[in-house]
Amino acid sequence: MKKRLLALLLAGAMVFALAACGGDSGSGSGSGTAQTPAPATPAGGGEPAPETRTVKVGLICIGDENDQGYTYNFIRGRDAATEALEAKGIHVDWVTKYNIGEDSTCEDANIELAEEGCDLIINNSFGFEQFMLKVAPDYPEIEFISCTNQASWGDSLDNTHNAFANIYEGRYLAGVVAGMKLQQMITDGEITADQAVIGYVGAYSFAEVISGFTSYFLGARSVCPSVSMKVKFVGSWSDATEEANAAAALCDQGCVMISQHSDNTTPATTAQSKGAFHTGYNNDMTGVAPEASLIGTRIDWSVYFEYAIEAVANGQSFDQDWCHGMDQGAVVMTALNEAIAAPGTAEKLAEVEEQIRTGALQVFDTSTFTIGGQELTQAFALDTDGDFAPDSEEAVFDGAFHESYFQSAPYFALEIDGIEWLNAEF
Repeated sequence: MKKRLLALLLAGAMVFALAACGGDSGSGSGSGTAQTPAPATPAGGGEPAPETRTVKVGLICIGDENDQGYTYNFIRGRDAATEALEAKGIHVDWVTKYNIGEDSTCEDANIELAEEGCDLIINNSFGFEQFMLKVAPDYPEIEFISCTNQASWGDSLDNTHNAFANIYEGRYLAGVVAGMKLQQMITDGEITADQAVIGYVGAYSFAEVISGFTSYFLGARSVCPSVSMKVKFVGSWSDATEEANAAAALCDQGCVMISQHSDNTTPATTAQSKGAFHTGYNNDMTGVAPEASLIGTRIDWSVYFEYAIEAVANGQSFDQDWCHGMDQGAVVMTALNEAIAAPGTAEKLAEVEEQIRTGALQVFDTSTFTIGGQELTQAFALDTDGDFAPDSEEAVFDGAFHESYFQSAPYFALEIDGIEWLNAEF
């Protein structure tokens, strides 16, 4: 089984047979490779111009940049990586497909991009992977990446990859910001301690979402001990109306802080309309909800895109399961809305971020939460829900649950005390 590599494999890398990319995509081979034109010699003699390499990259998106959330964040990463790679002499020829469904249209999109001569094809949604894996065996010289997924790195194919980031780190920090605001409201007499209730709009009851809202809750409780949380799932990654409805319902149930693992800005605007506060995901949402949105967190996909595309341009192999966080700048926070944040939030945020970056703070420290009144141990985990990590690895060790340690995709899927799931049919 293919294992997660810890560093770029430089030595002994196989160099792809170079072929023109994008000039003739009608051959049907689907095996386009990085194009390296011969260095140009200046008319007046002298040194040749720096070599420019071209890589053709396909990007398949579940939405488009107008969501101002999930897909917008990928497009931001695409553009930043393009600029960084140009500075290294690598030109990226992007072919981006928008609003592709998690269905056979995704399979078609992967085939179309392969036939157009892409060297690398990136799929940006969880539900895309099964369709990508149908196509990848037919194009062994093309690298296929499934973002936020888990099956590619453990299959029998050498040209499939998974990539994610430790977004739970950013969610913990957003929780700290939320908790400080709630504690301020308690201190100022605006709410009582038992009214410090967070409402969380979740897409699905998947480990990725559970891991995110649990880390958020733990961050909030680290500075506001009385906090509790209610979670409402909407059954979609991107349904602006249902996300707004869920946020409204949570506010009506007494939630004074809203957060989300969903793709749109409607939870933020709904929170503002209901007089609640908000922390966001994928984008800075203070622009649409300046009186409510405190901060957001996002994955900076440019870090991974630059890494993977540069490897392809250089004919090098790259990790089949990649995951980093604040240690490499792959997880970042949006600007703190200091106009409404609690006093001292910026200083606390910097302190906790440094602790996470250095490993001094473990987000899923098992001494900070319980499940049915019991502290999580590996023995308890095996007695309740079995192994969490792949390959029967023990995710609980050294006093913490080590999320995304054995594989990039999150596997924390426990219901901890203090969080109420209002529905779990999705």
